Amino acid sequence: MSNIKFTRPALPAALAAWREHLAAHALPAEPVWIFAENLCLETSPTTPGGIQLGFQTRFTPPSDDALEIAYDQFSETGARMVFYRLGSTPHGSVCILLCDPWFENREAGDGFERRDDWGISFHSGPAGNIDEITDLSRWLRRVKRDRAFRDFDFAMSLATIDQIKLYGRPLHPYERFAETLMSRLRRMLGNPT
Repeated sequence: MSNIKFTRPALPAALAAWREHLAAHALPAEPVWIFAENLCLETSPTTPGGIQLGFQTRFTPPSDDALEIAYDQFSETGARMVFYRLGSTPHGSVCILLCDPWFENREAGDGFERRDDWGISFHSGPAGNIDEITDLSRWLRRVKRDRAFRDFDFAMSLATIDQIKLYGRPLHPYERFAETLMSRLRRMLGNPT
């Protein structure tokens, strides 16, 4: 990984550049933002052993400020941020914000347009549509493990967004474990607070 010096723009400027990028590639320029919990991977009906990607916002809807929180949190890192398009819907382009040093070596040949002055890359994704999952049984049967690693595995989770709202930062693993344990104990003892 190289030491790249950059200055991240404010979110509105980054979003304007992302919309311009989408429009320049003849893709719907209005982003529909999703997060890790909104991804829905299912067994492919056409490719044996394959996975098809869908999304949902019905069962775990992102809050209105989730994108701003994720962008601010990712901006505090020195890692490359990626505006990543997963596909189209009638409402626009389904997009997910990613961040990790792993993206630093991803280039145009990998489908990434780099903005090194910002420490940001844009990935247009496929031209096709992506299914919105509205059936709860499909959502519950989604593939949760034993699958290949993908770019979108570097997305922020809505659980992390909630932690930042509640505690001002993401919790460490031991803090998440303690919080889960305390919540279960409160429920068992009949004290939900």
